[in-house]
Amino acid sequence: MNLFTCPICKERFEKSGNSLVCPNKHCFDLSKRGYVNLLRPSKSGAVRHGDDKLMVESRKSFLNAGFYAPLANAITEILREKAPEHATVLDAGCGEGYYTVETKKALQTDLVYGVDVSRDAVHAASLRDKSLRLAVASIFDLPVPMESIDVLLNLFAPYDSAEFSRVLKEGGLLVRAFPAERHLWELKCAVYDTPYENEIDSFLLDGFEMIEKKSISFPLNLTTQTDIDALFKMTPYYYKTSREGQARLAALQSLQAHAEFYLAVYQKSTK
Repeated sequence: MNLFTCPICKERFEKSGNSLVCPNKHCFDLSKRGYVNLLRPSKSGAVRHGDDKLMVESRKSFLNAGFYAPLANAITEILREKAPEHATVLDAGCGEGYYTVETKKALQTDLVYGVDVSRDAVHAASLRDKSLRLAVASIFDLPVPMESIDVLLNLFAPYDSAEFSRVLKEGGLLVRAFPAERHLWELKCAVYDTPYENEIDSFLLDGFEMIEKKSISFPLNLTTQTDIDALFKMTPYYYKTSREGQARLAALQSLQAHAEFYLAVYQKSTK
């Protein structure tokens, strides 16, 4: 089954050979890894979208080492408890697919879709599991039909409550994860002269009722420069840090830090 819709006319695709074709004959080729690029040309003319290859490879290395396994376990525990049987899942902002694959394993379903604006990220996700249904696409213009999704994941990615409400079925679940105020505080202290706390948006979302909120916190014991470097380069901090700050971090051979997240679960409001 394919849920993806044409970004031009919004009609549902059918697979034809190595392409997806809509009833209006708009055609998008599948990559060798099976994903499709549905991202429309940017009005800004930007060539690169989303996380670059350095961030993607760094995140893959760090997550593969299991450092964020406690968070993945908390997410999958929520899904096993609250997701309906045979749920169709969309990971909106799937990145390199770590949590997407963990979701697929936890729910024992093949109906797991992922979209991300970064082609490098989607390519990496396809290498994790070729059976994932993946597209390069924007969270703000999801290429799936109205009310077609049972569970939507939005993990460390931008969000659009109106678009999420459009694609979720009535009563569907939205699971969000994002950094807490002092997430990776020790890393910030190592690279910034004046570290700052993360700003937290309101937990309230139009069209949704929050049914659960929890804080997740666990230590990170980084004992090699390789792991420290991967953590640093997978975050936006890398591009906001001076050369002096980068040099200070590069000199560290160990780092004791704390990961702190918020997990929030919402249900789409009834009409």
